[in-house]
Amino acid sequence: MKLRIHAAILLTLVLLPPFAAGSGPDTGAVEPFKFFREYIGLDDDQIAAIRGGKAIARILDSRTPDEVFVFGAVHVQSTPEDYLKLASDVDALRQLPNYLAIQKFSDPPQLADLDALKLEADDIRELRKCKTGDCEVQLPNDAIDEFHRSVDWSAPDAAQQVNRLAKEMVLEALVRYQHGGNAALGTYRDKDHPAVVEDAFQSLISRSKALPAYLPELDRYLLEYPNAKSENIKSDFYWEKVNFGLKPTIRVVQAIVYRGASSTDPAYAVALKQLYSSHYFETALDITVCLRDAENQKHPGIYLVTLKGSQQAGLTGLKGGIVRKVAVDKTRSSLEKALAAIKQKLEAPAD
Repeated sequence: MKLRIHAAILLTLVLLPPFAAGSGPDTGAVEPFKFFREYIGLDDDQIAAIRGGKAIARILDSRTPDEVFVFGAVHVQSTPEDYLKLASDVDALRQLPNYLAIQKFSDPPQLADLDALKLEADDIRELRKCKTGDCEVQLPNDAIDEFHRSVDWSAPDAAQQVNRLAKEMVLEALVRYQHGGNAALGTYRDKDHPAVVEDAFQSLISRSKALPAYLPELDRYLLEYPNAKSENIKSDFYWEKVNFGLKPTIRVVQAIVYRGASSTDPAYAVALKQLYSSHYFETALDITVCLRDAENQKHPGIYLVTLKGSQQAGLTGLKGGIVRKVAVDKTRSSLEKALAAIKQKLEAPAD
């Protein structure tokens, strides 16, 4: 009864050199504007829009069709501390676009933390006919077998049995990850080609070449958890149900908050490392960095810069190309809406 966790990382952008946002007329030579222009390919109008408070998101080039990278940024009249408070506020996250449910795990995690988790009726129907190499729910082989073996599909309470077993599997998988780290992530067998999660994660994170150079503590923590320790990092675990426009997806994530140790570091980096996804993501990496705005000394301001990276099943071939376009467009638009919603919440007058 093992649900081997599938890694997906949602990180606060570490591709960005760790300099405070610069002032002066030549924005092409300071960060984050140099990064926007040279690495993202934004033009002057797009950079001006971000500086003016508009949330901008765009698709980035990827190495293979099954990889998707989306960049987003927005300027917010707020402080790094207020952003971190919002990012850690579960009730506030529930109100953001695309979030259907979210719950923080206890320390240590308990089965009761999953009381509100319920699979969609469509997913329950799919689980009944799942088999290795052909399953609409992302699962390893032993989990597929366990659903067939342990659930009485003819019983009136079959759905309740499925949900109960799913909760037990999620808890077991989380505890195994907390003890074994990335080595416990396992292999998905729901499609023709097995997805070795640890390998996919290593491949995706290699895209962020600046991570070990500028945020070595965070890089080490992501790759070596639970053996890596840092006084500048705090970690929590959540489960969530989200909808990016295709179908509701259950995820288990590790929320990692990195606090800059010096004035040249970003104020904060908030990483959401996805440990399981019921659909789509074979591995994913979201990176968002909170940078202080040094241009305006009278009023506090920050730049939120996000990179969402993922490796997704079913995005190759003719049919996959069509699916990819829809998935990419949905990811870009949802990121833009999420950044705009965060800006609105942070800039709203205090009650």
